[in-house]
Amino acid sequence: MAASPDVVVCYLLERDRFSHLLGMQVVSCAAGQAVVRMTVRDDMLNGFGTLHGGALFSLADSAFAFATNAAGTLSVAVDCTLSIPAASHPGDVLTATAIEQSTTNRLAFVDVTVRNQDDVAVGYFRGTVYRTTRTHVPDA
Repeated sequence: MAASPDVVVCYLLERDRFSHLLGMQVVSCAAGQAVVRMTVRDDMLNGFGTLHGGALFSLADSAFAFATNAAGTLSVAVDCTLSIPAASHPGDVLTATAIEQSTTNRLAFVDVTVRNQDDVAVGYFRGTVYRTTRTHVPDA
C-alpha cells in the first residue's frame, strides 16, 4: 500500500532544509494539492524593503513540490514562472495554494496562487513537473 499524501509530505518536509530556513508550514495537502504558509521576515527583504522575489518564488515552489509529490511518485520541476502583481512587506503572512490543473503519464501542470493575510494576490506561479517512475517514500 502506498503512503498517504500526509505521510509523503511530512517525509519530504523533514528533509527540506530550505523550507525550514524560510519558516514554511504545510497547512494542508492531498495528491495534486498543497497549501503552504510563510511569514515575511526582515531577513527576507530586498534593497527596497519588500519581500525578495526569490523568497516568494521559493514559497510557491515548495507548495508546487509538495502538491506534485504528495502521491509518492518522484516528480521534478522542468519549467516554472512567477508573476508578482503586488509587493509583500515584513509581517505579511503569505499562503501559497498549489493545484494540479492537468496531468499526463509523465507531466503535470500546476498553478500556485500566493495571497497575503488580506486575501490580496501577491504571486502567480505556473510550473510543470516531469513524473519519474520512482517513488521516494517507503510504503507505509
